[in-house]
Amino acid sequence: QVQLVESGGGLVQAGGSLRLSCSVSGTIFRFGAMAWYRQSPGKQRELVASITGDYNPNYADSVKGRFTISRGSAKDKNTLFLQMDSLKPEDTAVYYCNGQYSSGTSFWGQGTQVTVSS
Repeated sequence: QVQLVESGGGLVQAGGSLRLSCSVSGTIFRFGAMAWYRQSPGKQRELVASITGDYNPNYADSVKGRFTISRGSAKDKNTLFLQMDSLKPEDTAVYYCNGQYSSGTSFWGQGTQVTVSS
């Protein structure tokens, strides 16, 4: 079955950086859009950044200018990254990778914890 696995989370001080990665297995088909979401305790899951199959990115206002989403090219197009700079304590959350086929079928990873200390 299709599996998405996130990595790269951890503990970092405010102002620091982390780079998240998402690898995909169990499919030969390329996702259309891919995205990063996050969820903090007691809050709803929110969209952080997304990127289309044509590599057009979109960001939540809260992360614009600090986070950069990217994906692999050609045969690695299902690989997804999130470069997070100038991290703030409010960025603390579990970060989830999402991949969606053009049919609308969507898949999620299990999440990776990001903790930013003040």
